[in-house]
Amino acid sequence: MPVITSLINLKGGVGKTTLTLALAHFLALEHQKRVLVIDLDPQTNATVCLIPETEWKERDETGRTLYQLFADQVKGVRRFDADAAIVRNVSNISGGVQGLDLLPSSLQLIKIQDKLTQLTDFDSYQRGPIFALRDALADFLPYYDHVLIDCPPSIGIVTLNGLAISDSYLIPVVPDILSVLGIPPILDRVEHFGRCIRRPIRALGIVISKMRAQTILHNEMLHRLRDDFQDRRFPLVFDAIVPESTRIAEAANVMAPIHTLRQKYGADGPYDELHALTQEYLAHVTR
Repeated sequence: MPVITSLINLKGGVGKTTLTLALAHFLALEHQKRVLVIDLDPQTNATVCLIPETEWKERDETGRTLYQLFADQVKGVRRFDADAAIVRNVSNISGGVQGLDLLPSSLQLIKIQDKLTQLTDFDSYQRGPIFALRDALADFLPYYDHVLIDCPPSIGIVTLNGLAISDSYLIPVVPDILSVLGIPPILDRVEHFGRCIRRPIRALGIVISKMRAQTILHNEMLHRLRDDFQDRRFPLVFDAIVPESTRIAEAANVMAPIHTLRQKYGADGPYDELHALTQEYLAHVTR
């Protein structure tokens, strides 16, 4: 079975999708791993960074995104076909990276989340479509070495589907006050959920993203996070720190033809930091 990791933060704009995509690319290209990216976020950012928007729209209109999976739960039907929904060999590097696959999201997830919530018992998790994703992917997960799940900025029913198949989770954080405030609720909620479903879900660590080393606030918050880990309040803070970089925004353009990871993330971009982050990630998940 693969190593399955969710990336979560209750605040948007913290680099969650950026880190998901970077880890996926580095694992596939530098470590020759078979990787599946699951985009659970209705904003679909991971999806449209890996496949052209026209292809995504066509797939969404024909039931080949995660909207179909969750719509089936509401309507009591079984139309979702995981094999048809998974997009193989995605990315703009060399026209597609062998072994890097995507299960795409949909903007329509926004309108169905309330209905899914009404079906779910959030105290005991004994009722509701908690395991819809697990059941749909049961025959496909063994093919992969790593599965990375880009979660929405909430711990609702869609995110819980990702956690229900996860071994661990990462918390990407911008070192500012608002981003850090969301860490304790995540730790508490995931621990409670893991106990209820009898599946331990490890807090793998905190990844500092969009770091501006020249600012006093970012440096102060970084030291505070590391101190909180030492005091056992927070999980490990990864040594690798991803700086704020315009190159990361440019790397999101799936239509730009490139041929290497260094072209995508290098040239004064965060290539070295992302390379180090992937190495550190592998070291932690294999312990």
